[in-house]
Amino acid sequence: MNTSQVYPIEEDTLLLLKAALSECRPGERVIEFGCGSGHIAYHLSQIADVLATDINPFAVRAAQTLGIEVVRADLFAGICGQFDLIIFNPPYLPTAPGERMDDWLEYALDGGLDGKAVIARFIEGVGRVMAYGGRFLLLVSSLTGVREVIRMIEKAGFCTEQVAQSRVEGEELVVLLAKQCLA
Repeated sequence: MNTSQVYPIEEDTLLLLKAALSECRPGERVIEFGCGSGHIAYHLSQIADVLATDINPFAVRAAQTLGIEVVRADLFAGICGQFDLIIFNPPYLPTAPGERMDDWLEYALDGGLDGKAVIARFIEGVGRVMAYGGRFLLLVSSLTGVREVIRMIEKAGFCTEQVAQSRVEGEELVVLLAKQCLA
């Protein structure tokens, strides 16, 4: 297995895991998009019914070795059902065309020119797989613009709160919890 093509367990993974463990309730249906190594999905599978996805075939194989259910998918493509908790550590690095690496690891890093390309797709489609009363956790970096992402989420009809943060190598990592706003 080529693990050099799989996003490793880093500080952002551990921060999102901590927030997910605080938010996950026993027996819930949980989906993690872009699971990478499968570290978060594995830990949550000890308390909930978890499905993990990744577009990267190497990541899918790595996560499967942990014994979790994993499917290869590009975000919501082919995903059916409703989930109580949705987790995503998206590719958020602002990336110019000349900076692209042209390998599978690129899918874990390349957030488009402003770092928000995949985040925008996620926010646009997440309501389709969110159960009534469900919520999602989204990791965002100051490199991407946390306030701008919060505005995108709120414009889509969700209320947000910051549930975790950490400073890592000159950037601020923030985990946002979002759910449907009550009328």
